[in-house]
Amino acid sequence: MGFPIDRVKLERVRQAMKAQDLDALVVRAPDNILYLTNYWCMKGYDIAILPQEGPPILLVIEPQLKEARRTSWTQDILPFKGYDEHDPRPPTFRSLDLCLKALRDRKLAGRVGVELSQMAQIADRMVGEPTVYTQGYFDAFESVAREVVDCAPLLAEARMIKTEQEIERMRLANELAALGMEHARAHIQPGMKESEVGAMIEGHIHAVGVGYQGKVEMARAFTLVWSGPGIATFTATSHRPVVKDEPTLVELWVVADGYWTDLTKNLCPGTLTPKYVKLLELLLKTFNEAVEYARDGASLPGLDRLIRQRIAEGGYAGQPSHPVCHGVGARAHEPPYAHQAGAGTMRKGMVLAIEPGIYWEGGGGLRLEDNFLITERGNEKLCSYPDDFRM
Repeated sequence: MGFPIDRVKLERVRQAMKAQDLDALVVRAPDNILYLTNYWCMKGYDIAILPQEGPPILLVIEPQLKEARRTSWTQDILPFKGYDEHDPRPPTFRSLDLCLKALRDRKLAGRVGVELSQMAQIADRMVGEPTVYTQGYFDAFESVAREVVDCAPLLAEARMIKTEQEIERMRLANELAALGMEHARAHIQPGMKESEVGAMIEGHIHAVGVGYQGKVEMARAFTLVWSGPGIATFTATSHRPVVKDEPTLVELWVVADGYWTDLTKNLCPGTLTPKYVKLLELLLKTFNEAVEYARDGASLPGLDRLIRQRIAEGGYAGQPSHPVCHGVGARAHEPPYAHQAGAGTMRKGMVLAIEPGIYWEGGGGLRLEDNFLITERGNEKLCSYPDDFRM
């Protein structure tokens, strides 16, 4: 459950800090705190400071102090109160005050990087009520630092290439995803509600994932489930029934101690109907060609063009309406993103979600999605559950 300090990761970030002449990074997004300290906060009130030299400084709400000492890569931990009898403000104000004091006291108030354009972040371990920033949080650093700069691009660039430890952690998340899908395949029945299927998968992964192989402390799964004519994008799971001989599509995120999967897997109780066989074969052909294309040095815009061209050639021009490739790691969606009008190349150590999809007017369709580690010779599929779900 504990992981040794990932020195490769921290050295990569510090080299980027030196190149930009940054005295320190200050992060509050739970995924960035995890990335730099291995501590996955419970409520999103905590802050981490990474100096250019020396261990990270972790500001932790008092009830989590013991856990932070046990799991983080630093013992330089400063606690703050969750409830202060003399201070009616929320805890985030106290963590910010403590952060500003630490920057002053440790003479880290020159050029300081703050997450000014984070765009998205993974939730804390409680998940249900993410804690967000206020304008006052950002403004406060102007009173301390000689210069405040945006560190979000630096961290996004560093996070694109996974270390060996990160890959090991993502393998665990993908193993749990496969276990959840195998459990669902063994128990799905026509007529079940979509929500029952989602609950079955999420519950099984949570049950077997906590303590999995003595390596995982917290595992959760999050699903969107659609069956037959209910298959679409950007819609919620409903009480619709599972349809015999048609796909039940599962959008599946699994998190194991802060590292994620982003997968789309399918189930079919019965024998897949001919119209879906035809659609699946088109998507499998497209998917397999895209996977063969994905290797060190390959063009990200080229992958987007390839997938959309093959789908158009199959009679579905303009599909899908969502991106077809993005990074996965300490968030389920993170850079890089493949876009035909963009730029960038695949690099060894990236983990990419590749996800072609086709959706019919009026409902129904399919999507395939797996996570692939880019290697010197090609790529490695991280989840063992098959994409050809007729098998």
